[in-house]
Parts: sequence; structure tokens; C-alpha cells
Amino acid sequence: MKINRKIIEIDEEKCDGCGQCIPSCAEGALAIVDGKAKVIADKFCDGLGACLGECPNDALHIVEREAEEFDEEAVEAFLAKQEKESGGGCPSATVQTFVPREKIEAAGGPGPDASLQGTSHWPIKIQLVPPTAPFLKNADLLVVADCVPAAYPRFHSDFTKGKVVMMGCPKFDDAQAYIDKFTEIFKTAGIRSITSVYMEVPCCSGLPGIVKKAMADAGVQIPIEEAIIGRRGERLENRRLA
Repeated sequence: MKINRKIIEIDEEKCDGCGQCIPSCAEGALAIVDGKAKVIADKFCDGLGACLGECPNDALHIVEREAEEFDEEAVEAFLAKQEKESGGGCPSATVQTFVPREKIEAAGGPGPDASLQGTSHWPIKIQLVPPTAPFLKNADLLVVADCVPAAYPRFHSDFTKGKVVMMGCPKFDDAQAYIDKFTEIFKTAGIRSITSVYMEVPCCSGLPGIVKKAMADAGVQIPIEEAIIGRRGERLENRRLA
């Protein structure tokens, strides 16, 4: 049933698809579609405007118009579906982008650990990162096998700076699900480059193949660099692929 009520309206000319509004919408009513923020369904938007202050371009406003009534039960069912599809415990509603380390340092922080470089976002597991995550847009992507950070002591200093990290295990996880996830990302996110880091062991060898198959399925060409890490933590090989 449609009624006159308050609801979010998005100015597509001002919206640049940064996605900063999405994590603040507890109802999951917003998504990035074709590079712009969209209200997925009127019934998911409560019209309270928790997302307004997150937009750097002032593209979101509250208007009053005819729309479907806010449906709390539909929201709960939608969020439960999202959580199930994301593997449980870390739904896309919890996607976060952190202030880049270099900006913290430029501001005079964060103290004695200023030299450390962590990841700039959450989640990082391949299964849990939604293709619409705002931090994927125009990103330099680091696709890394689970064992690498434990085996390679300079992982953060050598690989993560300026990269969006997606981590997984090609042996124990669903390879086709990985291919499908990366295919969707490569079709929509405008990934600029890919660095694939994996161990020399056979179970890791499927990771670069997954990435290449996804690129082929998406019909895109993205510069790739591969780094192979030895069992004893040494960096064995680097190669840049056309």
C-alpha cells in the first residue's frame, strides 16, 4: 500500500557512487547500482535519514512523496537473506572503509605504531566482500591466499599499502563461487590492477587461475602481478602478466 511519507531521494547527478552512505543504512535499503547509489525498494527505507551525513556530495535528501509503507518485517527478511548469502556473521551491512593510514600519519597520529600499515576496509574474506562494497570502486586489488600473511613476515609492508585486500583459500573454499564473485566485481567496480599473492604449494596454485577465469568471464583485461611465497617465508618469484 502506498502512502504519502518521508523517504530518501538521491540526486544521481551529484552521486559519484562512493558508497559511503551504505554502511549507515541499518535497513540495507541502499546499494550501488551502475555506479550510483540507489534505494533498492521504498519499503526498506524508513525515511529517518541516518545516511544523509555520510554523503560528501550532498546527493541524499529526505523528501515527502507517495511511496510504499516502511515494512519492518520485509527489512528483517532481507537482512537475514543478506547474512545467509554472505556466510553468516558478517553481512554486507557491516562493510566498513577506514581512514587511510597515510592520512592518519599526515594528521600527526597514531603514535608509536605510525609505521604499521594495516588494511583499509572490512571485511577482507572473499566470501564476505559484496561486489557492491564501496571500497572496491576503482581499486588496486590484492588477492591473497590465507597462508601468506602467516608465512611471509613482511606481508603488510610489502603488499597491502594502497590495496584493497581479498583473502581466501582456493583449496577449501568454493572455487566457482570465487569465480562468480570476482566476475561480478570485475564487471562493475572498475578495478585498476590486481596483485595475486600465493604460496608455492599445490593447493594455492588455483588462485591465479580463478582470477584469470573471472576476468575472461567478465570480458575485461586488468593488469596483473603475481608474487609467489615459499614455505619458509621467502619471496620466490614476481611476475607481471600482460
